[in-house]
Amino acid sequence: MAESCTHNCSTCGSNCKSKDLRATLREGSCVKKVIGVVSGKGGVGKSLVTALLASKMRKAGFKTAVLDADITGPSIPTSFGVGAQKATGDKTGTIYPVKTETGIQLMSMNFLLEKETDPVLWRGPVIAGAVKQFWTDVEWRDVDFMFVDMPPGTGDVPLTVFQSLPVDGIVVVSSPQQLVRVIVEKAVKMANMMKVPIVGLVENMSYVKCPHCNEEIKVFGESNINGIAKDYGIPVLARIPMSEDISKAIDEGDVERLDADFMDAAVDLIKAM
Repeated sequence: MAESCTHNCSTCGSNCKSKDLRATLREGSCVKKVIGVVSGKGGVGKSLVTALLASKMRKAGFKTAVLDADITGPSIPTSFGVGAQKATGDKTGTIYPVKTETGIQLMSMNFLLEKETDPVLWRGPVIAGAVKQFWTDVEWRDVDFMFVDMPPGTGDVPLTVFQSLPVDGIVVVSSPQQLVRVIVEKAVKMANMMKVPIVGLVENMSYVKCPHCNEEIKVFGESNINGIAKDYGIPVLARIPMSEDISKAIDEGDVERLDADFMDAAVDLIKAM
């Protein structure tokens, strides 16, 4: 066990026999906090939120990691500009994560494929098994905060993560459309059923700032996020604007260089966990 790892054994690669132990980390690994990033549907920006949180927490001085659980649609490697890299391993079966420019540890299915454009044609249980292996077979070194980028919905992979990983909390991602309220509520109710704490809500594509007068233009109409937050007693962590700078940074693999001050409240809350 890494000397800096001072939390309970459920997140360490130790020999502890605690009944609370779930899937065990590889010997020598240590992950102090695990935060899932979820939504009830695709296309709302979970990977963006995951990448921003990992980057902001790294800038705050924490050692961070991303476990990309979206096996069939991974975008984390591209966001960090490491899509062409491959994960390495040794004869013991240990897999070593890819590191970003600032030292964020990443594990994604794309690091194991011959070509990053190759499809993964697997059924749900096999995909869920791969996600579990990303936890058990990868050597995660002294990680303060791991962010798990979940696939959309409430199926096999989210269930595997909630049941097999010691998740300390989840961040629910939404967009402003009225339809999304129902989808967000599904994710919130699933977390409650699995007894996983909800850190809060992040709304993506919240507004566009006028380049001339700086007015916030609500492209999708008025947001529903405050109503959802009030109904479930959870905080709104951030509202992410639709921005050419954000889109360009993701496309060019420069997410770590974004300032993203709109995520400061989310970072402050997660730091205090």
